[in-house]
Amino acid sequence: MWTNWAKTASCTPARVVHPSSTDEIAAAVTAGSRVRARGSGHSFNDIAVAPETALDLDRWIGIVRADTETGLVTVRSGTPLSAFNADLHRLGLAMPNLGDIDAQTVAGAVSTSTHGTGAKLGVLATAIEALELVLADGSVVTCSRTDRPDLFAAARVGLGALGVISTLTLRCVPSFVLQASETPGRLDAVLEQFDDLCAVEDHVEFHWFTHSDRVILKRNNRITDPARPLSKLRQKWEYEVMENAAFGAVTKVAKSFPRHTKRLNELCGALISERSYSDYSHNVFVTPRRVRFVETEFSIPRETLLDVIGELRAVANKLGARDHLIVPCEVRVAQADDIWLSTANGRDTAYISMHQALGMQYKTFFDAYASIAAQVGGRPHWGKMHNLTADELRPLYPHFDDFLAVRNEVDPNKTFTNDYLDRVLGSS
Repeated sequence: MWTNWAKTASCTPARVVHPSSTDEIAAAVTAGSRVRARGSGHSFNDIAVAPETALDLDRWIGIVRADTETGLVTVRSGTPLSAFNADLHRLGLAMPNLGDIDAQTVAGAVSTSTHGTGAKLGVLATAIEALELVLADGSVVTCSRTDRPDLFAAARVGLGALGVISTLTLRCVPSFVLQASETPGRLDAVLEQFDDLCAVEDHVEFHWFTHSDRVILKRNNRITDPARPLSKLRQKWEYEVMENAAFGAVTKVAKSFPRHTKRLNELCGALISERSYSDYSHNVFVTPRRVRFVETEFSIPRETLLDVIGELRAVANKLGARDHLIVPCEVRVAQADDIWLSTANGRDTAYISMHQALGMQYKTFFDAYASIAAQVGGRPHWGKMHNLTADELRPLYPHFDDFLAVRNEVDPNKTFTNDYLDRVLGSS
């Protein structure tokens, strides 16, 4: 049985295929059953569920070619982001932006509109210059802004609904060092300066302990000085001991004694200390996550962020102890883009991610958040927990029907569908 990372989705596929070439991918696609490429299973919903044929691309990995002059790098779709980041670094290159988890495959990350933070930077899929896909009829096609541009506009964030991505060509940048600054703060003060911070910092985000006013403010800026990373001992202490082992123990206390969750929010926030260091970008963006959780996230227009946070504070203050969240909320930003199903399509975006430790109640708060986000046109992250349907999503995306038209052209028999895609794209 296959189970995703968060243990929120599982299935027993009738057939699992581990292709190691485009010919083998095509053979699996044309074998007569429905097919899903399931990536690393780091989506929190059932987007990767493959009850018939599951494509596990663990043998289809690595960089195909790289031009260090132009920064154009072609990579196989099953490559984990962690491996890709390491390979790029050896070449003197880097992704222009990253999220804080690198367990996803490259194709899985872009296909769900995964993002980092930066007011002048887009979601990860904006780095794509070209895609190679295996379509439902077994044909292998390429697309870019000039070659099949409609397929390109759809497939960069394609949810796995248009075909199996075999390779991606990404516009990378020379390796760069980030100066990282992490400081404790108070929510009102951070919100008051957040727009100014977004204007002057390369990457800014904050983590809010939702049942208190305490936050961790993170600012990462490009520098030309050499990297001065944390010592190995301090890395182990802060990341493995404090942020994972100790926080894991805190979540167990909250799970056993939910009435103390609010106090634990305050305590965790009060124990945060300042941290400043510099390192290569992928070592700063990505942090180890050992404590498992469930997550929902909506992208909202940047200008609505303060109002939405205010509504969430009101909900947090009203909820009973059993519905309190122990894992902090995360707030990030991204620049508008032109990708049809990107969560930042056509608007500068703020992202609010809400988390809860596995085994604790989350539905009441998550549902309340979904209602608040709906009032401002919130778009759910395609790989995280939400209940929206095609009818509800259509008004949120100006090119929703354009996407469906491309899908009908390249996969008229819905070879690549599953129950999740039937819900969010429609079953007809």
